[in-house]
Amino acid sequence: MLPGSIQISGETLSGAEIRDICESLRENSVRLLSLRGCQLSERDFGHVCRGVAESRSLAQLNLNLGIVSNINRVKQLAEALKTNRSVQSLFLHGSPLTDAGLALLNPALSIHPSLVALDLGDCMLGDEGINLICGLLPPDGAKSGLKELTLSANPGITSKGWGRLAIAVAHSSQLRVLNLDYNPLGDQVAGMLAVAVASSRTLEVLDLEGTGLTNQSAQTLLDMVENYPTALRTLILAENNISPELQQQISDLLSEGEEEEETEVHEVTAREKNPWICQNSKSS
Repeated sequence: MLPGSIQISGETLSGAEIRDICESLRENSVRLLSLRGCQLSERDFGHVCRGVAESRSLAQLNLNLGIVSNINRVKQLAEALKTNRSVQSLFLHGSPLTDAGLALLNPALSIHPSLVALDLGDCMLGDEGINLICGLLPPDGAKSGLKELTLSANPGITSKGWGRLAIAVAHSSQLRVLNLDYNPLGDQVAGMLAVAVASSRTLEVLDLEGTGLTNQSAQTLLDMVENYPTALRTLILAENNISPELQQQISDLLSEGEEEEETEVHEVTAREKNPWICQNSKSS
C-alpha cells in the first residue's frame, strides 16, 4: 500500500488519536502528516516526535500555528529529526521559536540528508536566526541544501540580517523559492536582494508582498530583470507602494523570458527528433 496522508486542523487531539497517528508513522504508511493548529499534551507531542523519528516514509511534516510552543518541544523535535532520514519539507509557520529555539533545532536541520523545504514564517526570528539559516544555504560545490525557504513575517530581522541572507542567496546553487512577504524590508534591502537575484543561477520565485517597497525598488528590480539574465520567473510585489505600470512592466519581462526559454526547449526537442535540421550542406 502506498503511503497516504493525515491532515488535521485546529482540533484537540485525544490520546487514542495520537496512538493511531504514531502507529501509522511506525508502519511507514504516512507520507504527509499535518497537525496544523491542533492542541495536544506535552506527553502526546513526545509520542508524535518518536513516531517521526522512526518513520521511513514521512516526507512532509506540518506543525504550523503554535504546535511547537515551547523549548521542550523544540528539543524533542530536534531529537526526532536527528534520527529521521525521510522528511523533505518541514513547516513550522507561526511557532514562537525565537533565535534560541532555532539554535537548538539547527544542528538537526543542518545534518538532515533529505530536507529541501523549510517554513519559518512568523517564528519571532532575529539576526542570529538568519545567521543559522544561512548555514542551510551552502555555496556552490558544497553539500546539498534548501531549495525552498519561507521567512514571512519576522519583523525582528534587521537590514543587517537581510543583507547576510542576500549574500547567502547570491552564492547558493540550489535555492529556487524564497518567500519574504510581510517583512518591513524597505527599498534598501530590496536593492540588496536584486543583486542576489542577479547573481543566483537557480532562484525562480521571490515573494516580496507587503514589504514596504516603493517605485524606487521596483525600478531597481526592473533594471535587473531587463538587463541581466536570471532564472527568476515569478516576482510578487502586491501590497507595496508601487505603481501598477511598473509592476506590469516587470511581469511582462519575466513572461517574455519564460516564453524564450520554452522556445529554446522546443527547438532543442525538434533537433533531437530531426537531427538533419542543423547539419550543414556538406554533411547532408
